[in-house]
Amino acid sequence: MPREIYVIGNWKMYKTGQEATDYINALDVAVKQSKISVYLAVPFTSIHPAAQVSKETHLVIGAQNMNDAREGAFTGEIAGLMLKEAGAKFVLLGHSERRRIFGETDAFIHKKIVRALKDGLRPVVCVGEDAQEREEGLTEEVLKKQITGCLETLDVEGMKQVILAYEPVWAIGTGKSATADLAEEAHAFCRQCIAQLFGEEMAELVPILYGGSVKPDTVAGLLKQTDIDGVLVGGASLDPKMFSEIVLNSESVK
Repeated sequence: MPREIYVIGNWKMYKTGQEATDYINALDVAVKQSKISVYLAVPFTSIHPAAQVSKETHLVIGAQNMNDAREGAFTGEIAGLMLKEAGAKFVLLGHSERRRIFGETDAFIHKKIVRALKDGLRPVVCVGEDAQEREEGLTEEVLKKQITGCLETLDVEGMKQVILAYEPVWAIGTGKSATADLAEEAHAFCRQCIAQLFGEEMAELVPILYGGSVKPDTVAGLLKQTDIDGVLVGGASLDPKMFSEIVLNSESVK
């Protein structure tokens, strides 16, 4: 059976609660008839208002990060149960900005994934190589290390909840989107890694999304590829018109 298609917007540190509400009202009008699964990873303070205004829509609200502990003396951190109570259904984990700026390791991200699953949040797990790693021919080595380190000990039920996102770091926010063929090559390798860890059947079930300067005019070419099951969108998700075009262009392909 064909895998479900996802379009996920990552707002990063943009939009207040009121701005989120206005955005969602505008987006819903544009994509109301779409059958694509549309997720929005919004700032912590926007989760509750976004979830409230999305109740009568098919939009799914999530968070961009969480701590690996259920609770505790971790000033400034946020727990999965808090996100869920606010209305989050999923959480981004392992984004390159978390790895690069905040020093998150595969082992730490793995703990977050386990906690997210325990707390009823669907993990969207990001992997990807940087420019130097690609130039040195290390893309597959990096992807295998990240996928193994983040997912290796999950059980079957946990893996059924995982969405994997391949984001080449050199393409994020640079305008340099990977070509469709290049992205497909990386996605196919990611699926091979999952097969080695969990078997072919599981590998065929896990959605793998592409992220990295996705635009309305590039999404169709990406989604025509066999192993690309959607997109994780950064900058272009901040404009509801542009993001709705990405959603509608995705639906036209699959």
